[in-house]
Amino acid sequence: MRSYQITNMIIDEDFQREESVTADFTHNNQDFSITFNKADLEIVNAWAFENDTSVPANLSDEIIELIREDVKLRI
Repeated sequence: MRSYQITNMIIDEDFQREESVTADFTHNNQDFSITFNKADLEIVNAWAFENDTSVPANLSDEIIELIREDVKLRI
């Protein structure tokens, strides 16, 4: 069983001339959002949502790679 669940995914084809993919997911009962460059799936940014605000996410390389592979399969 996965330690995360993707709850939403958006493919933005007009983001500053570069396509991006944003995946919203839950991990350890916390909500996160991570945006990848669609061409190479490199991270653009990652956010954690806490108390009605967002802060830069501190995600392990392992969870980032799992999300990246899941996104790759979905696009």
